[in-house]
Amino acid sequence: MIASKKEMTIRMIKFLLTASLLLAASQAQNSPLADNPTYRQDCAKCHGKSAEGRFMAGPSLVSEKTTSLPVEQLRTVITNGRHRMPKFADKLTPQEIDTLVNQIKQVKKQ
Repeated sequence: MIASKKEMTIRMIKFLLTASLLLAASQAQNSPLADNPTYRQDCAKCHGKSAEGRFMAGPSLVSEKTTSLPVEQLRTVITNGRHRMPKFADKLTPQEIDTLVNQIKQVKKQ
């Protein structure tokens, strides 16, 4: 039996959604952020345990959009906050912030 054009379109959409989810999951699993104690304690509640973001909370830190940001911009956002994100200048050391920034940038290289 030959599938209709509508059925083929639905199958293609399901395939693309599945592929996108698998890609996002593989990026998140490879994220060094998930193993960072500072990330787990201070960032995961908004950005998710695997840094892939949470609905109505923090955005994905493993997305192309985030990993493409310049190092200085990432450092500034973590240090001073932005929009609903609080500033962490008084809570994290400069070394902890640099580690988080470097780990976000590492995701892009993988």
